[in-house]
Amino acid sequence: MDDTRTRNIPKTHEERKAEIIDAALELYQERGLTRTTIKHITERVGVTRSLFYHYFPDKDALTSAVLDAYTDQFVEAVLHWNEQRREGDIEHALSSVVKLLRLSLFENDAFHVALATRENAALYLEFVNRVADSAARYVIETTVQDYAALHEVRIEHLYETFYVLIVGVIGYLRNHPDVDDAIIADVIAQTLHMDRP
Repeated sequence: MDDTRTRNIPKTHEERKAEIIDAALELYQERGLTRTTIKHITERVGVTRSLFYHYFPDKDALTSAVLDAYTDQFVEAVLHWNEQRREGDIEHALSSVVKLLRLSLFENDAFHVALATRENAALYLEFVNRVADSAARYVIETTVQDYAALHEVRIEHLYETFYVLIVGVIGYLRNHPDVDDAIIADVIAQTLHMDRP
């Protein structure tokens, strides 16, 4: 097929919106959150400001969409972790989930660094809450069901327990980055009343 014809095909609403989100995500990583302007984003995508405002009322709404993209990436990492679990190997599951949390949530790209600053505290909390909600729902639907096939689940309020655990572990790791992974694994296992060898 001729490349010029494919380049001239108008983008759908969803394709253009995704293009703007991807550009913002790249620029937030390159320049940081506060130093990225709408002008930078529109120039990167090659659209006018008025077209930008057709998709997003302001930069905050776009940043919220970027948070959704980061949350989706984290849930995808959890999905990959879940697929790599070894049936019945609780210790491996615990150690690998702690590594996943460290890698996925504390990357040192400019956007993650910007989220960790005081000026973006509300945005950081929103991100953590989205991650906790999505991850808790996914784990309950998958990992907990697998665990329940081999062990008794001794938790009454599954969603609430996982949500609070995820938020708590993230907060603890953020404030105590040097804590030993084994301690975090123990906290997770004790909170979830897991049967460990």
